[in-house]
Amino acid sequence: MTASQRQGGMASPPPDSGSLSAQLAEFLTGLRGGVAPVHLAAAVNCVIDTLGAIAYGAEQPWSQAAARHALASGSGGACTVVGSADPASPAMAAFANGTAAHAFELDDVHEEAVNHPGAVVVPAALAVAEELNASGLAFLEAVVVGYEAMGRAGLAVGPVSHMLAGFHPTSMSGVFGAAAAAGHLRRLDAAGLNHALGIATSLASGTMEFASSGGMAKRIHAGRAAEGGIMAAALAAQGFEGAGDGLAGRYGFCRVFTDDPQPQLLTEGLGERWMIDEITVKPYASCSDVHPMVQATAELVAEHGIRATEVEQIAVHTTTKVFELNDMDGTVSVMAAQYSAPFNVAAAVLTEPSDPAIFSPDRIADAVLAALQARVSLVPDPIYDATYAWKQGARVEITTTDGRVLERTVHGQRGSMHDPLSDHEIERKFHALASDRLDPGIPEAVRSLPDRPVSELTRLLRPS
Repeated sequence: MTASQRQGGMASPPPDSGSLSAQLAEFLTGLRGGVAPVHLAAAVNCVIDTLGAIAYGAEQPWSQAAARHALASGSGGACTVVGSADPASPAMAAFANGTAAHAFELDDVHEEAVNHPGAVVVPAALAVAEELNASGLAFLEAVVVGYEAMGRAGLAVGPVSHMLAGFHPTSMSGVFGAAAAAGHLRRLDAAGLNHALGIATSLASGTMEFASSGGMAKRIHAGRAAEGGIMAAALAAQGFEGAGDGLAGRYGFCRVFTDDPQPQLLTEGLGERWMIDEITVKPYASCSDVHPMVQATAELVAEHGIRATEVEQIAVHTTTKVFELNDMDGTVSVMAAQYSAPFNVAAAVLTEPSDPAIFSPDRIADAVLAALQARVSLVPDPIYDATYAWKQGARVEITTTDGRVLERTVHGQRGSMHDPLSDHEIERKFHALASDRLDPGIPEAVRSLPDRPVSELTRLLRPS
């Protein structure tokens, strides 16, 4: 019997043992000091985009409540809560910043995994990097590692089945991304990182009930995953042992939370397919599944000069997922508005959809918007199911009061890997969201991180 077994645990399996979790951990730890410049550049854009989402989201009431909790529970720490002069512990700073990043549907997405890695991984990596006074390069590497772990966990759980069963993918798979990012910064070896992933399996949580009966709980899901991942890595660093195959074992994450387990995707194409290459940066503050129909509607309005009074009806051909989970009255709450497909289509007729103020409480109560929303119907279409969620699509048909039928299809929306935003467009989004909220020099600071300590960034995230 080994010392580990006598103390109540088991040694982590070697990477050739058949444990897919161990194989993933072995690959991720091998990236230390070896992340390619192209992926570091992608991480830079993800960090800039996430910080913009945090700046805007931090002012929302649910984010402010989360920040108060973080500062009360994590007092005595030294990590930045963005926009606050008071620091918190690493886990609580990540909780507050993750909540702010996910607060207003502005955070990035891995479409196929159906999760939001930026809102989880960036706050977790930032907090631990600040705690350890890490280099900017180590921080950016941790972001790449975290995106890889979170994306692969999200794919391997069979994301559509997972979500339709009622689990929220960001909070469920996010804890693995945060654990991997924090483990990278804590310099865990492969066995240690595998323990962190095994521990994280017991911390995965979060359901889709917010889409049915509302509330604010969805807003804390990214923050809670970031917090949990930091805990998992910290425990592993202290010698605490997790399951040997927490992701893919008999009762592992990818087996028990789905009817369509795909555990082979944890390791398939490692080093060839990179999750951070497949990220969507969101141009609209709404559920990314409705973005193709928003874009199509906005393009039709711009091309034909359509006014709300000219709309007889709007039919939207979309995915089964959107038909089942996004067909709701968007006027009842901000959360509902951001998830409602009919609301977002109606809003795109009436105003510029890239303005997040569309979803302010006074705007969603607009009677004209409510009336137009009622004229939008959804049609599930196997064409878009066939590529969901790797490539999102929709076809919008606007019938006008004079009998015209105007159509537009978007398959691979703006901001996705199929039609990505440029560096300039990502920085423009940051400045639009962070204006009068954060230092305008932050994008430049992030781009200089490969040659500077992470403290050069974090000092800009606090009030001067």
